[in-house]
Amino acid sequence: MHTLASGKGWRVSDVVCTAGAADRPFEEQHRNFCVAAVTNGTFRYSARQGTAMLTPGALLLGNPGTCYECGHEHGAGDRCISYHFSPAYMEQIVADTPGTKKLAFETPRLPPLSSLAPLLAEAEAAREMAEIEAFEELGLRIAGAAVASGITPAAQAPSRRDQKRVAEAVRRIELNADRPVSLAPIASEKSTRPSHLQITVSHITVLTN
Repeated sequence: MHTLASGKGWRVSDVVCTAGAADRPFEEQHRNFCVAAVTNGTFRYSARQGTAMLTPGALLLGNPGTCYECGHEHGAGDRCISYHFSPAYMEQIVADTPGTKKLAFETPRLPPLSSLAPLLAEAEAAREMAEIEAFEELGLRIAGAAVASGITPAAQAPSRRDQKRVAEAVRRIELNADRPVSLAPIASEKSTRPSHLQITVSHITVLTN
């Protein structure tokens, strides 16, 4: 984990994980609010709010004092731009966000959304170009988006089997990003219908064609 920038009540880090299926998950604890943008890889995130499959473009959401685990049963490694905000910092964001009242995330993640894609692309660019001065504004915007969109109750958690299918499908798409990839052959390999795989992918990652 490498700290990219920090300020009063906030810190952002570049988190690179190399864990794989052979590594046993261990319990950790969020000290502050956490909003982490997944930029590469897939992993399972389990916290008090529920369990979710995290894929590129998703936001991991964590509350202060909450214990959590990250598992890599379906693939090795991931990378995140991880923001940590103090309760006082988040309290101000909640106060400034219309329609929000509760200072707690009720769902473990915010799925990939087209409306967030440009913002996360800016964060990745800032990381790659080491634009330190850009991270505070980006943090405010990312936290605001998480507060506005990430406080609805969590949907029913996907099964481990479906998580595995989606993780493998996403990694196949990542490896073949330079050309079109059909879900049909992937579904055939996993002994499932393309339509079922598409629905499952959409449910877990909110990715659409």
